[in-house]
Amino acid sequence: MRLRVFSVLPAVAALPAVALAALVAAGPAMAATGASDVADQLKKSPVYVDPGAASQLSPAQADALAKKIKDADKPLFVAVLPNSAAFPKASILQNLRTDTGVTGLYAIRLGDAFTSGADRKVMSPQAVKNLNSAVRAPGTGGDAVTQLNAFVDKALPQMKGHAPASWGGGSGSGGGVSSGALIGVGAVVVAGGAGAYALVRRGRKKKAEEERAALQRLQIVVDEDITAFGEELDRLDFHPAEAGADDAMRADYERALDSYETSKSLMAKAERPADVTGVTQALEDGRFSLATLAARREHRPLPERRAPCFFDPRHGPSVEDATWMPAGGAPRQVPVCLADATRLRDGQDPMVREVDTDQGRRPYYDAGPAYGPWAGGYFGGGMLPGLLMGTMLGSMLSTPAYASDYGAGSYDAGAGFDGGDVSGSDFNPSDFGGGDWGGGGGDGGGFGGGDW
Repeated sequence: MRLRVFSVLPAVAALPAVALAALVAAGPAMAATGASDVADQLKKSPVYVDPGAASQLSPAQADALAKKIKDADKPLFVAVLPNSAAFPKASILQNLRTDTGVTGLYAIRLGDAFTSGADRKVMSPQAVKNLNSAVRAPGTGGDAVTQLNAFVDKALPQMKGHAPASWGGGSGSGGGVSSGALIGVGAVVVAGGAGAYALVRRGRKKKAEEERAALQRLQIVVDEDITAFGEELDRLDFHPAEAGADDAMRADYERALDSYETSKSLMAKAERPADVTGVTQALEDGRFSLATLAARREHRPLPERRAPCFFDPRHGPSVEDATWMPAGGAPRQVPVCLADATRLRDGQDPMVREVDTDQGRRPYYDAGPAYGPWAGGYFGGGMLPGLLMGTMLGSMLSTPAYASDYGAGSYDAGAGFDGGDVSGSDFNPSDFGGGDWGGGGGDGGGFGGGDW
């Protein structure tokens, strides 16, 4: 029977750009000449098998692995590559993340070697390290099929984020596209495309509204912080040209002023809760500069760089750690200012920062998830979850949904990209955990360091 090619064209014409890209991606895989070629393929599908490594993973096995990842809706990228000069161990992982430009977890099988790395928003460095070790352990199977499936099965339940929008379809290994497939895909897209697009729009609109509401509530507290720091500067009896002032004092003073202006500028541009982290980080820098300036003027030893007072960062840098226990929680060490340290030793309650909630004034750590980015700018890194364990905010920080909703999984200024978001090359290599290949030899390097 003669195939009527023209009957396929209306369906194809109705396909949106993403679906067309998926059909193109389903074509035969081309040999990659470097990380950028591999990245182009991973933007279309979660699994890429280079023809030079085709013996490691069959087309059917690659398709099954890709389907598993897509069904989980997670930003996990797998590349199976030959051990060649086109893919140098020292840089392939970082270059692949840079060229793909999507926040996620990246796994590479390079010849017989395996490694992976992830943005902190998607998986912690320690979790990546543990996974790498687990799938390389003796007795777990050294072939690519066993190793990659084990890695994917272990990784997917632990990951945060969502699959990138560019994965409209396709497979990891390729294959031809039949006219029947074109007709079927076209019919599905025409029938359901409008409804799916409407659902996506509603979901994005709802999330945007929630973020705006959270930012509005958070802005009140941040504005109080900025105002308080501005008042500290106004009360400061220091003039750069005064007798006894030296260059170090003037530099401290300038840094404090710059921090104040930076905090105001960043808050004015904030569009989502995660943007607030940079504001409070600038305020913390400014208060430490004032503490250093005061020590220089009073001829005291310069202060150690410590976190601000846990109970209220407006109290300034902490001077010691003290044991504190929230209601119903376990004791833990928290950084405290001198005044709160004295209160605790005297058996009194510390002066805790309270904020407005629907239930009245509450300590910030029991006031809701929006305060995570605010506190993250002050305390940063991995310190905050430990300080807040057993509190409402601490419980929320540990949930996978938190970073997706409030963009503060790593508490780094500017780290507003969630798993699956396109960040391009805007990521900090030091925040990309993993990258060791295991074993010995090689010249070192990779994300997060580690021997080859």
